Amino acid sequence: MDLLDTLTDKGLRRELPTREEALAVLATTDDELLDVVAAAGRVRRQWFGRRVKLNYLVNLKSGLCPEDCSYCSQRLGSKAEILKYTWLKPEQAAEAAAAGVAGGAKRVCLVASGRGPTDRDIDRVADTIAAIKGADEQVEVCACLGLLSDNQAERLKAAGADAYNHNLNTSESTYGEITTTHTYADRVDTVAKAHGAGLSACSGLIAGMGESDEDLVDVVFALRELDPDSVPVNFLIPFEGTPLAEEWNLTPQRCLRILAMVRFVCPDIEVRIAGGREVHLRSMQPLGLHIANSIFLGDYLTSEGQAGQADLDMIKDAGFEVEGAEQTTLPRHRATASAGCGGGAPACGGHGEDAADACGTGGCGPCGGHHAEAGAGSGTDAAGEGDEARTDLVRVRRRGAGTELAPNA
Repeated sequence: MDLLDTLTDKGLRRELPTREEALAVLATTDDELLDVVAAAGRVRRQWFGRRVKLNYLVNLKSGLCPEDCSYCSQRLGSKAEILKYTWLKPEQAAEAAAAGVAGGAKRVCLVASGRGPTDRDIDRVADTIAAIKGADEQVEVCACLGLLSDNQAERLKAAGADAYNHNLNTSESTYGEITTTHTYADRVDTVAKAHGAGLSACSGLIAGMGESDEDLVDVVFALRELDPDSVPVNFLIPFEGTPLAEEWNLTPQRCLRILAMVRFVCPDIEVRIAGGREVHLRSMQPLGLHIANSIFLGDYLTSEGQAGQADLDMIKDAGFEVEGAEQTTLPRHRATASAGCGGGAPACGGHGEDAADACGTGGCGPCGGHHAEAGAGSGTDAAGEGDEARTDLVRVRRRGAGTELAPNA
């Protein structure tokens, strides 16, 4: 297939595909799906080998948010029956983080609901980072606290944070239909603040909110322009009690096409399958690992994920390996000594597109792990595109921090 050959070749050279090519990936048929996965898998293996990075969420403050993001169970006016609590103490957060690290997580993501942190909140998070790093200094810490004010990113960096997450979520043209209490430009500004402070930028999207193919391509191209080190791909979990409760638009096949499109546009960036993978990819999750090189382990913020051991078994059974703390996530040409997710490997070229000529095709392969070229085939046929999405799989999170049950219990 000429399209996939072209996209694979461009991905191996870190060359941006055209919008038309990205849209064509989303328009492929079920008969072509395994070929799409295999092509994206070749690009994934070129830059990340067969390693899977594990990330672990710690919900520092749940619910009680004044923003009106339509997709969020913690939004203003949400009737979703979720856990609600104010700030965890540093030792509570560190204990929760330790459970994820014990399961193999390399990065801990500290998340707090709200429009953005106050200066006092930054102090709280700084104390939490110190508690986590005091227990294990190799753990990467990513903060996700909402919109940042001036100098807050610098304070988080000084406190030991390695990365900052703030997702664009959807295209600029449709953002106002999803959220009215802040703007798309506000989100772009926060990602820029994180970049400017020397934090590794993490920014992604949410698929399944009723957006068009053009919207998906728009937001992924916008993310590529921002040049984050990691791109989480969330699949909407339609919580009852939120405006998007009826938006069941995704099938496993659709999710795989979206992941593949993101991989082709962001070939050497950490692509993470984030919220909703269990709900929407279901039994086809292992195929997602052939495209993405990162997942969350266990539970999400307000919904239950797959049991941690099941994730580890899935990774092993699919022929992948968990990325170790001593391994560098990003390819050498992207890794820098100052970014926690890149961590210590010498750069061999620039951080942008110009680096391709300096390094040569394949000259900046994965740092650590195996560089196998096995195919991404499957012994089963993909389900038809007409299959209806299942609406019976959302489980509100009832365990973890703030409850009597340990995370991933």
